[in-house]
Amino acid sequence: MRTLTLCFTLLLCTCVRAQEKLNYQEPPREILELVDVTAAPTVLMDHERETMLLLYRDPYKRIAELSETELRLGGLRIDPATNIGSRTNYYNDVKIRAVAADPGSERALAGLPADARIANLTWSPDQSMVAFTNTTDRGVEVWLADLTSATARRLTEASVNANLRDVINWQEDGRSMLIKMLPTDRQPLVDVGTAVPSGPTISVADGKKAQNRTYQDLLSNPNDEFNFEQLARSTLYRVTLDGTATEFLPAAMYDGVSFSPDGSYIMVETINRPFSYLVPYYRFPSTTTIYTRDGDKIRTVAELPLVEDLPKGFMATTTGRRSIRWRSDRPATLTYVKALDGGDPANEAAHRDELFELAAPFDGEGRSLIKLVNRFAGVEWGDEHTAVAYDRWWDTRNQKAYVFDPAETEGTPRILFDRNYQDRYSDPGNFVTTRNDFGSEVLALQGQNGFLIGEGFTEEGQFPFVNRINLGTGETENVYTSSYTDRLENLLDFDPETGKLLVRLESPTEYPNYYIRDLRADRMVQLTAFDNPFRSLQDVHKEVITYQREDGLELSGTLYLPVGYDTLKKEKMPMILWAYPREFKDKASAAQSTSNPNQFTYPYYGSPVYWVARGYVVLDDAAFPIVGEGEEEPNDSFRDQLVANARAAIDAVDELGYIDRNRVAVGGHSYGAFMVANLLSHSDLFAAGIARSGAYNRTLTPFGFQSEQRNYWEAPEIYNGMSPFMHADKMKTPLLLIHGEADNNSGTYPLQSERYFNALKGLGATVRLVMLPKESHGYRAKESILHLLWEQDQWLEEHVKNREVMRR
Repeated sequence: MRTLTLCFTLLLCTCVRAQEKLNYQEPPREILELVDVTAAPTVLMDHERETMLLLYRDPYKRIAELSETELRLGGLRIDPATNIGSRTNYYNDVKIRAVAADPGSERALAGLPADARIANLTWSPDQSMVAFTNTTDRGVEVWLADLTSATARRLTEASVNANLRDVINWQEDGRSMLIKMLPTDRQPLVDVGTAVPSGPTISVADGKKAQNRTYQDLLSNPNDEFNFEQLARSTLYRVTLDGTATEFLPAAMYDGVSFSPDGSYIMVETINRPFSYLVPYYRFPSTTTIYTRDGDKIRTVAELPLVEDLPKGFMATTTGRRSIRWRSDRPATLTYVKALDGGDPANEAAHRDELFELAAPFDGEGRSLIKLVNRFAGVEWGDEHTAVAYDRWWDTRNQKAYVFDPAETEGTPRILFDRNYQDRYSDPGNFVTTRNDFGSEVLALQGQNGFLIGEGFTEEGQFPFVNRINLGTGETENVYTSSYTDRLENLLDFDPETGKLLVRLESPTEYPNYYIRDLRADRMVQLTAFDNPFRSLQDVHKEVITYQREDGLELSGTLYLPVGYDTLKKEKMPMILWAYPREFKDKASAAQSTSNPNQFTYPYYGSPVYWVARGYVVLDDAAFPIVGEGEEEPNDSFRDQLVANARAAIDAVDELGYIDRNRVAVGGHSYGAFMVANLLSHSDLFAAGIARSGAYNRTLTPFGFQSEQRNYWEAPEIYNGMSPFMHADKMKTPLLLIHGEADNNSGTYPLQSERYFNALKGLGATVRLVMLPKESHGYRAKESILHLLWEQDQWLEEHVKNREVMRR
């Protein structure tokens, strides 16, 4: 099949006609009024909770924006005309309010350009200013907002290079910043479409195994290499608050840039050649170098080679220095990690990783701080004698937290937590941090005590908490536990000195709003008052139901009844089941419910909740655990468990008396789409399916997918058995396939849907393929989203709601 796409047209494939030319459509009014709403702003606050920024944006892009020139190179998507990510989310307005002021008293940030496209917001060290980028038609500028006067002004011309990270980097005195600017010697980019090749593109294998995931947007020829280098190169300039720019470091492919906590040194990471056609840019060779604040080179502390040939497994890693960071509680000390098992998870080792520190002048090998049983997963610094390190091991789902004394390395670190990280009921929470004298985040400590904020999932429901933990003994004491049973109180931050909690309260009908909870005064102060833009859903019945799979495994899902549904009459309605499979290594974790009926009902483009306004029962986020205990891997029984999950869900809602089980649809996105295709091929439970942006032939992702570490040649029966493409002849249920034409997700090439459609069509299945122009793995343009909802509604109306079947 040949598929053609144009900017404002879609070619939609059906089993009746090869192509159907159709302009973008809009869904019915009941759905449209839930989509076309004004989004509440994003809220940012300074650390002292004195100033609040309200960031406004349009919830959708326009297809014209997605149709602008885009280069896809080394895993990046770049707008070469402006030198910033082509899929960047922009804010278009900023307002400022004192936290202590009443909601509604915010001031507009004066001086912003009329058509602002704001990104890369960065607080000044004293948090009195915010620097940010503004994208114009000519390029990217840096602007500066003074929060005291609520005014903004442009700091640079449109000559900023925002194609890689760390675009703006404040000096610790707050009087200047390092900014990545376009180099003066940048050469014109090659038009790959018209360039005349000088020879073939050749790739070479030297006998080493290079079992990489199926990445997209990779470099593929010398012209791509040239363009990537030109777009990645920048010159580092020091720019003062009056806009004076002085070259700091000459042009190079600068990636990470960060000042030491005291501002006396700068760590700079550069990308080097040779490039790769197999892996994204973050696995290209790199060099990490330390400079003084004046730009004098001190020392190169790491030179990492191209990483194409890691050992097999999710826990595989490189053997050199990695995770190089500044120690946040010291003026200028580096930390880094080195593998003790050769980076190969197949090797036996008492300890997998070792954490080091390296003080100025950063010479030689660092001082060992701690050896970790599993792979390093992060560290939180407290003070001279207190730090907490984390490790993790995928195969066992084990995570450990160690408290250790960085000043006394002869001591034995004490394991604070040793747990299955998928066990949400036992999750101790995350440590509360505070800003130290350097402006860096460190553990909020009171003597030996730290503080943990937890989500609070339990068998009885969700009750977020703050606990005090003695890091010497590991004993905990509760400071606060939310007691709401009709609302969800998200605990965002805690100040142990004042006893104040920053919280966000919501309910199914109350839009999330921010409050300060004063534990000592036992009172709440409301900070925001955002209205509910989805009032047509506020009376919809919503509950979390629990039920059992045939093997006794506890499952759950969030059930919505149609608008105006009479629970006494109990008319049998059609249903949409929406889910996403997740892998577990034990049944106890798989059985835990993390759904909360008190969450605000917030429909978004990918949500099935819209259809409660169209007369459907919706079971959203239905639990679809895939469990493999002991030596068994979850995927060893993937299909059987999928069907068992689906049958249990339908049975549960059917027993409540709400649905006609002959009119049930199933839907999912990405791996959920893969689930849908498998369910329709291997069961007769559904009237129709909706599969968005999925992968259907696992032989096209031969070196692993999702949570599968085995390659195709180690487990061909798994790859073939799980691939809906291999079972296309079994498809007897109408299937709507939707895919973004510019999907960038690993493994979910648009080709996956195109070839699967061809197989189904050739075998006589009822199937429709919708390719959304310019869209990636998630969909962004308003035209695409409205059309997507129209397609789904049309499919459900024809094949589910109005399905003619013989009653069982």
